[in-house]
Amino acid sequence: MLKPVKKRFDLNVTEAGRSVSQTFELDKTIVSVKGLLLTSDMDDLLYYRGSQRIEINKSELFPENYESKLLMSGINVAPKTRYYDLGGVNPGNGQVRIEYKDNESPKAGFRPYRVSLYLECEMDDAK
Repeated sequence: MLKPVKKRFDLNVTEAGRSVSQTFELDKTIVSVKGLLLTSDMDDLLYYRGSQRIEINKSELFPENYESKLLMSGINVAPKTRYYDLGGVNPGNGQVRIEYKDNESPKAGFRPYRVSLYLECEMDDAK
């Protein structure tokens, strides 16, 4: 039986103008990735300074320099519709890679911040 589950992965951005890359592993019971959402402990920095490349199972979902603000959701959006709809990506090897880049912006001065990648997944609890 398939069960919805949310997964969270964090990146710490500690230097201005730098890239941070990390590969995360999904549980072997995950059979589909339905949606994606980016958030931060400093939303203004993510919105104005952030861009990234995201891949699942070595398949690029969002290209390098894809602006973070396009993957964020505001509080005026219903919780059930906050995720960017991926339509059910096969997790394959279960590897999720994000290459996040902090970009200079006159609208938001740098300070260390956390970027969180949330994935809306389906898990096969019979596995």
